[in-house]
Amino acid sequence: MGFMKHFRSRSKLKDREKQQLQDVYFPAAYTGPDHISRLPDTVLRLIFAYVCPHSRDETFDSSETSVVSEGCMLCDLRDLSSCSKVRRQWYPLASGMLYHSVRIDAVHYCELEEVLAERRRRKSRNHEPIDPPAVRLQLLSRTVRENLYCARAVQLLKLPYMTRETCKADLARTVSVLPNLQYVDLPDGFFTGDASCHTLRQELQARCPHIRKMKYDAGSEQSLELLLQRYWMELQILDISKLRIEPSILRQVLGSLPALHDLTFSDLSWLDDTIFRPAARLPEFPSLRALTLKNVPNITAEGLVRYLSWPQTGSTLTTLTLTDTPGIPVTTLHAVLQAAAHLETLSVTAVVGASLPLDPLPPLASPTLRTLHYEITSAPAARPSLHPPAQSYYQHLTSSLLANALPALRALYVRDPDFPESLTLAPPIMPFADNGGGGGFGGGGFAQPLEVFSKGLDELDWVFTSVTPPEAPGRRGSLSGGRPLSSYSASKGLGPQWGGEARKSIVVGNGFGGFLAVPVEESERPRSAGSWGGKGSGGGGGVRGSWMSGGGRERRGSRVDLWR
Repeated sequence: MGFMKHFRSRSKLKDREKQQLQDVYFPAAYTGPDHISRLPDTVLRLIFAYVCPHSRDETFDSSETSVVSEGCMLCDLRDLSSCSKVRRQWYPLASGMLYHSVRIDAVHYCELEEVLAERRRRKSRNHEPIDPPAVRLQLLSRTVRENLYCARAVQLLKLPYMTRETCKADLARTVSVLPNLQYVDLPDGFFTGDASCHTLRQELQARCPHIRKMKYDAGSEQSLELLLQRYWMELQILDISKLRIEPSILRQVLGSLPALHDLTFSDLSWLDDTIFRPAARLPEFPSLRALTLKNVPNITAEGLVRYLSWPQTGSTLTTLTLTDTPGIPVTTLHAVLQAAAHLETLSVTAVVGASLPLDPLPPLASPTLRTLHYEITSAPAARPSLHPPAQSYYQHLTSSLLANALPALRALYVRDPDFPESLTLAPPIMPFADNGGGGGFGGGGFAQPLEVFSKGLDELDWVFTSVTPPEAPGRRGSLSGGRPLSSYSASKGLGPQWGGEARKSIVVGNGFGGFLAVPVEESERPRSAGSWGGKGSGGGGGVRGSWMSGGGRERRGSRVDLWR
């Protein structure tokens, strides 16, 4: 009996130790109400969007220009894939977002890339080198061909440049099973009628009827005419460049696209004002929300104003871009603004060889314009003088701003680094006289906060200046002028020497109709940056952490090199 008692005591001791270890390493499971299962789908989608930000990218921009998140996008995609496996409730939501906007990147933007690159070097010593994005495209193609649910979820597909140029066959096999595809990055030969893209074009026309953006370059005239056979009737964005085509056929093509709202004409020397005029047995030129004219010399301001004067056009056009259009000089912009009653964004890029005429011009007046790109530069062969010709154009813009002719303007881009000083030093002016072009604007002085982005010819980055009007009339203040000190903000994109940041200056009103420079705090001085790859369009963008410098993302736990 004593012997057996000894064994029972040792057994109880082992059970007690086992229970203690279980309490330490395996704490008691939560048995209360499951709050996670009560989360609505909208909240879960928002959480998953933070896990993988680029899954919510719905822009029709290329892979190189549509980076929407900081950090490593391939790792974010892998994390979202892991979320779909956690709970049965999460699978349809996470997998739908996983395949909604598919992005294949060439490298991991984190320390994991070093580990994976070393593994590839070891595997490719006796074999051909591995092309990671090509392998990821093949894995994606296999997945969507085997899983109909995933194939129907894909609406956007973005690829690196070299992948779409060298993997045309794999890309054609992939898009052939994507019935809801709206945008895909395509090789350059697709837009020029290259024979190597013939299979890809046939698959895209036959299998993907919901394409929203397309470009036609020199050599693709026949491809453009195929739109008359009712391919891609949901096209919204169309870019036509360097084509040689009859204007009547072009009008028929444009008239056959009911959803078209963004049109670009570039390098079309034969295009003139007749493209806008009504003609018998031809559809009218479509009413657009965005119109871009680049190097189209024969379209004049008179023809553009006539088009903008149509009631259906003037009420819909919100974005207008004019680049190297000698038929629409800067001196006619007041008429264009007056005709475009609902214009919100105007971009003007021109090289001028002579100053403005001495006769006074009507101000640049618009009650709705919010963003203005006024990028005027002097021609290299301009007549030498004390002041460059572009300076008179910026003086005209300053007069329009101080006359409060652009009351809704909030963002201004200029190619004159001294333009913010012109606002600071400019004295109060009298309202413009009513000479038929003012549209009723004028007087009141400069009254709105304004963000000015300036850049010289030898500068790569936009310098951001914030201009604030006086808080109250008659408020006393310093009459000192000059450009204020600068600070740096991480929310604006500059070059790598500043870590993707933009220089900022603050200008406030002095109570006498002028402006006062306000010095910044010492803590806002620029700091050295240890990151690279900031993205920016007009001074905005983010910063991607550099895994090379060790200041980027933390090392990921997984070492699986999948497209997910």
